[in-house]
Amino acid sequence: MAGLGIDGLVSGLNTTELIDQLMAVEANQQTLLKSKKTSTSSLVTALQTLNTKVASLATAATSAAAASSWQAVKATSSDTAAATATVGEGATPSTLTFRVDATAAAQSTMYTLPEYYDGTPSFTLTAPDGTTRTIAAASSNITDVLAAFNADGTGVKASALNVGTAAEPQYRLQLTGTETGAAHAFTLTADNPLDGSSLTTQSIRSAADAKITLWPGTDAESVVTSSTNTFDKLATGVSVTAVKAGTEPTTITVTRNDTALSSLASGLVNNLNTVLSEISSRTATSTSTADDGGTVVTGGLFSGNTTIRLLQQELARAGSASVGDSSAAQVGIVLNKDGTFTFDQETFTAAMNADPAKVQQVITSIAAGLEKVATAASDETKGTLTSQITTWQGEVDDLADRIASWDTRLTDRRAALVKTYAALEVSLQKLQSQSDWLTSQISQLNANNSN
Repeated sequence: MAGLGIDGLVSGLNTTELIDQLMAVEANQQTLLKSKKTSTSSLVTALQTLNTKVASLATAATSAAAASSWQAVKATSSDTAAATATVGEGATPSTLTFRVDATAAAQSTMYTLPEYYDGTPSFTLTAPDGTTRTIAAASSNITDVLAAFNADGTGVKASALNVGTAAEPQYRLQLTGTETGAAHAFTLTADNPLDGSSLTTQSIRSAADAKITLWPGTDAESVVTSSTNTFDKLATGVSVTAVKAGTEPTTITVTRNDTALSSLASGLVNNLNTVLSEISSRTATSTSTADDGGTVVTGGLFSGNTTIRLLQQELARAGSASVGDSSAAQVGIVLNKDGTFTFDQETFTAAMNADPAKVQQVITSIAAGLEKVATAASDETKGTLTSQITTWQGEVDDLADRIASWDTRLTDRRAALVKTYAALEVSLQKLQSQSDWLTSQISQLNANNSN
């Protein structure tokens, strides 16, 4: 085996150590390649991290630049115990007054089942529109009856109530509709009871629609019903949920959502700062002390990268841009001396109270500029950062191939050295044998001459 050998039995050389030293010299080039691969891989990882953050900035900027984002509103109720409201797309500042006359309910009915059946029990559920559904139980045992009614698609949920005793149970069947509203009422009939045995009914709660009266007491008074307690899109973008019926009206007020708009603007600034901070931290230099006591200055991974430097400059420029006679600082976006940004909540709020249209104009313009810069850098196919990642990843892959090639080369070189030194030992052994023979012959010759 090429990898095995016995240190110089004849030469006295420590051939294993000698070969290791020679191989260390031979492996210098591969070591340099490994070091370069490590540093290049670190650069690729750093670029990927930056690219992800720039892409997030592009997303935040797209949202902040959209006019629809600035239509954010919120709904408040004058009496949340009576009704609540939510807003969606298309909702605008407005008011809506109504009275909750009734809340929606699901039917609930108690039945006394027939005691005897002709065969297995069969029942029919009938809806208000006349449609029917047959419910067949495996037996008259209450467990089987419940299983039949609780099967998927029956429209009811069944439970059994024992009105007798534990020793002599007498079960009543309670059916409750799975949906609220008058349209989901039902009647139940027993299809096959024997003579003298019948199904009796006791109502617990009737199925009912929710009902509200809009603008009660005015000429515009209108009654609206819903099969559920939620009146979806009662007004454009506004849905109302009835909670409790009452005699007093409730007013829903839809107003501008300043909290959401503030979050929109501050989120843009936070994403911008995240990118700029990432660039700064990866560009910063570090110092260390050399063996001779001197100072060694090491650049960051992004040092000297003109593409990233340009990106940093363009983002700072876009983030601090003025629109007409209005600056970014006047709407709460402040550029600091260190190149980062601060969102001034107080300034933003004051500007919104004074002229919300102008605030929207300035921030949407800034966001559009940031979106353009961030997208140009992070685009999945044409982005400048994407291109750098692709290029440097190709370099990493090439270095990996070259390192693997060196593995093969070094393995072959070690095998050759082992073979060479093994051959040397063989040659020395032969020379030693010849020397021993000559010594023996000379000794013999001297002995003969002495005689």
